[in-house]
Amino acid sequence: MKPLRQFLVIAALAAASHAATAESKWDFPTAYPPSSFHTENIQQFANEIDKATGGKLKMTIHSNGSLYKANEIKRAVQTGQAQIGEILLSGAANENPLYGVDSIPFLATSYAEAKKLANAARPATEKLLAAQGMKLLYVSPWPPQGLFSIKPVNSLADLRSTKMRAYNPATNRIAQLAKAQPTTIQLSELGQALATGAVDNFLTSTASGIENKLYEQTKYFYDINAWVPKNAVIVSQKSFDALDKASQEAVLKAAQAAEARAWKVSEEKDQEYAKQLAANGMKVASPSAQFKSELQTIGATMTAEWMKSASAEARQVIDTYKQK
Repeated sequence: MKPLRQFLVIAALAAASHAATAESKWDFPTAYPPSSFHTENIQQFANEIDKATGGKLKMTIHSNGSLYKANEIKRAVQTGQAQIGEILLSGAANENPLYGVDSIPFLATSYAEAKKLANAARPATEKLLAAQGMKLLYVSPWPPQGLFSIKPVNSLADLRSTKMRAYNPATNRIAQLAKAQPTTIQLSELGQALATGAVDNFLTSTASGIENKLYEQTKYFYDINAWVPKNAVIVSQKSFDALDKASQEAVLKAAQAAEARAWKVSEEKDQEYAKQLAANGMKVASPSAQFKSELQTIGATMTAEWMKSASAEARQVIDTYKQK
């Protein structure tokens, strides 16, 4: 081999080796606190990858929105500012209705139904993320969405003119249909918003209620089981492709284990957290027959709106889900 050619080959190999090394330390932003079962699952995911790759791929977890706020994480991964991140899928529903399919009210209200919907939506979601330069690693469900309130809620009329926290397009629309005032507030800021009177009620899970001590400012929880929202752990395709084959396989294997763990832990935690809410002085109850009926009407309206705005491919997800 001629000296110049040999030099170029060695330089190219060195550059490739350096690129792989540079990608071996990933920033992993998430919006939730270290105590969240989502964050704990992420930490275990990262630890398993560290071990499986012999330390070749290490992830630094930036919890509680410390690196990027919840609504900034997807863009950070998409633009390469972060290699990997956790997002609330429905938070991106304004980009494409498909991202919000799991927050159509009363479409999938149990873990079994939510799992079916997630499976039906996965191929289209993977395709959509891939078009934006990202790869879906795993999804992690929250417990079903219930209503927290500082005052009793017996019907839709009790929500009229109240300040209702919104965290995605679906909750914003519910507030509008309930004739409440939608207020966009990140979960990490919700406790302060309640303390200052900026929020009267909101939809979230039992997990958020306990992990963020929301029982300190709210007294009523209604298990309306509106939907089962899901987080997604996404990675920059460019960052993933820069890994060697063994590291890629380690990431995919750990992701599969993390998803299975997430579904199991979420359901277990939901039952545990509901008991803890009551133990902390909250009144935990089912919605009245009137309120449930009114919520179902809102759900029907929002389902029709979603179907009208969604693409044929997104609508096919609903058809596939209902066929199973």
